[in-house]
Amino acid sequence: MSQVRPIAIINGSVITGDGVTVLDKASVLLANGRIEALAEVDPASLSPDYLVLDASGCTILPGVINAHAHGCVLGPSMPSGSPPFDQREVEYQRNRHLLSGTTTLLNVCGLALDDEIDPGPNGGHALDVHISTAHTPASLAAARAVDGEGLSDRHMRARIDDLLSRGAKALGEAGGGQTLGGGAQDYRFLPAVIEKASGLLVHPNLARLLKEATLGRNLDGADNPGGEALARLIEENGLGRHFTVESLSSLIRETVMPPVALARKGLAEIAAEAARTAMPAIFHTAAPTARQLIDLARAHPTARIVAGHSNHPSFTAEEALATAVALRDLGASIDVSTLDCISTRWRNQPGNFDVLVEAGLVDTISTDFAGGDWDGILEAVHRLVRKRLCLPAEAIAKATGNVARVFPELAGDRGLITRGKRADIVICHSHNLARVRHVLCAGRIVVSDGKLLSGPLSSQAASDGA
Repeated sequence: MSQVRPIAIINGSVITGDGVTVLDKASVLLANGRIEALAEVDPASLSPDYLVLDASGCTILPGVINAHAHGCVLGPSMPSGSPPFDQREVEYQRNRHLLSGTTTLLNVCGLALDDEIDPGPNGGHALDVHISTAHTPASLAAARAVDGEGLSDRHMRARIDDLLSRGAKALGEAGGGQTLGGGAQDYRFLPAVIEKASGLLVHPNLARLLKEATLGRNLDGADNPGGEALARLIEENGLGRHFTVESLSSLIRETVMPPVALARKGLAEIAAEAARTAMPAIFHTAAPTARQLIDLARAHPTARIVAGHSNHPSFTAEEALATAVALRDLGASIDVSTLDCISTRWRNQPGNFDVLVEAGLVDTISTDFAGGDWDGILEAVHRLVRKRLCLPAEAIAKATGNVARVFPELAGDRGLITRGKRADIVICHSHNLARVRHVLCAGRIVVSDGKLLSGPLSSQAASDGA
């Protein structure tokens, strides 16, 4: 490997990632892929070996750590074990993450193998991508019950210990929208079966309403005794020419419910494995799983439970708050995901995200997938700062230092701008932290002026200033 040229980032403000520290003007020195110093430096005093990057008007942050993402490896996709995304789509997803400031990513589809992270020995990406493992018998059976077309005998034989020995950084995702009646049923499976049966293409939000009218938000049917809500939706949306209450209800049940009991068993298996292995475990947190997850946290007090996307749209705001409080009291970490609720808002809204942050309950921010419509983590940070839901240092910590603390196996050597940490750095506009200008991974400039670089950046290009 060629020697990484030392870099001096000067004239920027710095948010270190610890949740507290903000420096109005400082310099960050990088050498050998690590942070060498955080100080005020006179550029004239630097050795000529340094590449000088002028960050005037910008803020210097640790690289974002996204510990709940999908679609960034070449193995089975999602907890449903669906066919892999093709290589171009994986490249696109990785590029989006990197260009929006993420430097470390945990792909939590959960059923991929370690040799499916990259396409080959020369197929790596500047984004540092890792995998989690959910290879338990019930989780694999749940995937097969809803899809499983991406699973080979090799995947079915794999177990958690196998993957941990080969570098998996966490357990999970335990359950998922595909197997537990969540968002993936709304945007993928239900629209597909409704279109096949009727020729009609329904919006995911209508699919969600039809699902909840049939099964209830907790998948117990309690929200719709007698089917009145489903009948009303059929009439209001012109579905009566194709479906009766009985036929549509049957179609929804046959699509959503087959994997649910198995997925619930998978949650219990992964909680037990989390306690046994002492590894962090990411759980699908939503209205149908909230009670079980609280019970599992109580039953396994040593398990390092991470309540993934605790702002899930199946919750009311009151339910999201109550669930997060109960889980936090039991030692769980609370994650919220951007989904598409920050700027896209095609299916989801930011209400639950906001109330959890404002209540001081959120440890980490991730993206999840949202059918590929996910919004960037720094978009969420900018929104929190603009709405004054938390201070900039607190918001940045939820995307950097806090993630490193919750997932030290993934990111214990990064997430903070302090001496000795891996030199993953983001330089963005100070008045909009989502406006990413430069990204450095392990001390190498990989995004310059918003452009993804395929090779080393020249000294001249970097020293012309930010």
